[in-house]
Amino acid sequence: MAARSLPRCCRLAGLAIAMGLAVPVVSAHASDAPTQATTHDNAAQIRAAFEAWRLGQGSVFDLLADDVVWTVAGDSPVSGTYRSKQAFLDEAVAPITARLATPIVPQVTRIVADGAHVVVLWQGTATARDGSTYRNHYAWHLELADGRIVRATAFLDTWALAQLLDRG
Repeated sequence: MAARSLPRCCRLAGLAIAMGLAVPVVSAHASDAPTQATTHDNAAQIRAAFEAWRLGQGSVFDLLADDVVWTVAGDSPVSGTYRSKQAFLDEAVAPITARLATPIVPQVTRIVADGAHVVVLWQGTATARDGSTYRNHYAWHLELADGRIVRATAFLDTWALAQLLDRG
């Protein structure tokens, strides 16, 4: 049926529905403003930390709360849950960096944020002590509170990590 044969009210209703589907929903509640600001702030803070890491001027680990709960998913020599910044750095990060001749250089491919939660998809590359290239792909789900990472789950290619750690 041609649009002209529909009554004007139906054509306007159809237009309103189509526009509603094309325009993102934005809440008018004042209580949503901090969440939107927090989402933007958290994403920007994580992006800046990854950029500093990439430039050799810091690390995302600088944002860890002392009582962070960090889980390395999967089955690798460092997979498990660490219940403090120090435990995570000593028991998970140190064994990895001990096998590397150069720091891991991150390349962020995507950051998705929702309030306190930030998901970072990134690739890391470094040179291992034996001269080979260590390359991995990561997805980190980070939860922030007051500008600090309080909880994290790291998904990565555990096979590539296990190979690096097996090189001794």
